[in-house]
Amino acid sequence: MTDRQVRRVVIVGMGPRGLSILRRLSELADQLPDGCALDVHLVDPGDGGQGAHPVRQPAHLLTNTLAGQVTLFSEGRGPSFTEWARSEGYREFAAAYYPTGSDAGGAVGEHAYLPRQLLGSYLSWVFDETVRSLPSRVRVVHHRDRAVDIETRPGAGFAVHLAKGFVLDGDYLFLATGHCERVPTQEDRAYGEFVRENARRNPRLVHCPGPYPVERLQEIAPGSSVAVQGFGLTAHDVISELTVGRGGRFHGDGAELAYRPSGREPRILLFSRQCLPFAARGVNEKGLTGQHRARFFTKEAVRGLKEQAVRERGNPQLDFEDEVLPLLLKEMGYAHRNAERAADGRLPLPAEEYLFAPEDRRAIEEILDPLRGREFANQDAFTAFFVDQVERDLEQAGRGNLTSPVKAATDVIRDTRASLREAVEFAGLTPASHRTFHGRYVAVMNRISFGPPRHRNHQLLALLRAGVVDLAGGPGCRVDLDRAAARFAVRTDYPDGTQTRHADALVVARLDSFHPEHDRSPLTANLLARGVVRPYANGSFKPGGIDIDERGRPVTVTGEPLRTAWAVGYPVEGPRFYTHALPRHGMPSQFITDADVSVRDMLAHVRDRNDLPRKEEHVGADRKSVSLP
Repeated sequence: MTDRQVRRVVIVGMGPRGLSILRRLSELADQLPDGCALDVHLVDPGDGGQGAHPVRQPAHLLTNTLAGQVTLFSEGRGPSFTEWARSEGYREFAAAYYPTGSDAGGAVGEHAYLPRQLLGSYLSWVFDETVRSLPSRVRVVHHRDRAVDIETRPGAGFAVHLAKGFVLDGDYLFLATGHCERVPTQEDRAYGEFVRENARRNPRLVHCPGPYPVERLQEIAPGSSVAVQGFGLTAHDVISELTVGRGGRFHGDGAELAYRPSGREPRILLFSRQCLPFAARGVNEKGLTGQHRARFFTKEAVRGLKEQAVRERGNPQLDFEDEVLPLLLKEMGYAHRNAERAADGRLPLPAEEYLFAPEDRRAIEEILDPLRGREFANQDAFTAFFVDQVERDLEQAGRGNLTSPVKAATDVIRDTRASLREAVEFAGLTPASHRTFHGRYVAVMNRISFGPPRHRNHQLLALLRAGVVDLAGGPGCRVDLDRAAARFAVRTDYPDGTQTRHADALVVARLDSFHPEHDRSPLTANLLARGVVRPYANGSFKPGGIDIDERGRPVTVTGEPLRTAWAVGYPVEGPRFYTHALPRHGMPSQFITDADVSVRDMLAHVRDRNDLPRKEEHVGADRKSVSLP
């Protein structure tokens, strides 16, 4: 054992984001001053790395990114998700994956959508490998607990209070707490009270304000009717848990897919504000690292707009609809046009010759808003439209993300996220435009570009044909409490009259956005009460998240950033945009960049300080990791 000058680092949250911080601390430890070491304290009740991807969740819940594109390693320093699965001996057996270590079954493909429980195993493996490979100057201690409060110490440092009563002293702090759960809203309370008041009359009544963990859905009785609010990825998880998770089975493939019920399913009624299906991911024709190369909607173009705004208005903030959206639509139109040309055997049109013609605009606007100009006489008419939308979208998805004009256009949104961040982050938009962007366009982009794998929508059609799934309503539907029937009622007003579908259970199938004022976490509440953090605001608009500076340092209630603390990931979704995407193998990643910037900032502070911290006994490579209860 040796005496070393030791700095204490506390990472609150050890999901993928916390893991990215730990990995960067390990990779950059050689930049520590001579004689300085790190004690890194991890605070998370779960297994390292897993976060929202626990290995104990059902195998039928799937990732939404091609396995070959997922990695936790920067610059190709370790295996992708697919490479790891193959090295661990996993093989495919009818869309299930087992580590046989033999040639039985099929190889794990680069383009597979693997179970999220398997992703959890990969993340924990990365965590274990990171801990095993720590340099001798870095020790890790994992506290299997939750942080409930953090005090700032006079001068510098933090006291992190854990739920079991232990208090951690830290010189540096990283907040990587991940997803949140909202404080019950007035609507939540009304639904809960309705269930309690009517339980004797209808024992099947259930209100589920959030579906995770999916074990919560076990309350829903077989044979009952459940209204599921949402059509996105979370809704697909709910549908899967209430069908395959209840013993039902799919057989066949593609358009011939059929569902064989177990008899334990409820009847599932889907609805949302617009009742539009999420578009399926197109077959990947770009390779694992291929992307649409932007010609119009580039980071440079956005910066040019900001410079022009300063010259003309004295303010770099942009209007999304008037200034940013036209570039994005033109980029989508260009991809759409060239996919059409390719289908005719013609070469791509050079960007300098492209004009965003009226026919291109009509095609893109149809993708963005398929309800425009349409009216439906009744629920049957809207259901027929809905099914046709899913079928036509699946046909486009099957053609691929280069061959299909639709998928080529919608993939532009995924491939130009850096340009969107350039426009939106850190109050890049005016407050009013920022509100419009969040309230209108983010939902549209999620629906057309970040939808489920194709087989999920094939399953949806099979469940509709089997009568297990139906639509609860149409555009503009609403939820009422039918006290006479002791059931939830989804009502839609049509020209033929108001149509009503009743349900015994109501599941809100969407993730909560992180608004610190409405987060039920005691840690968030105490940080706000102490003024250690403050909600992010762009003028009068609060999109969510805590306020940070561009280094990722939380801004306190006084308006000053904490010099020795950083926040990454979902808690800063507000000043930043689209923080939850995992890194892509072989490609630049904001996920990795955020970790790199914050850790380098910490190390710069370590080097700049003259008064090294107290001496402590530090254990070297023979005891790199200790896990505390």
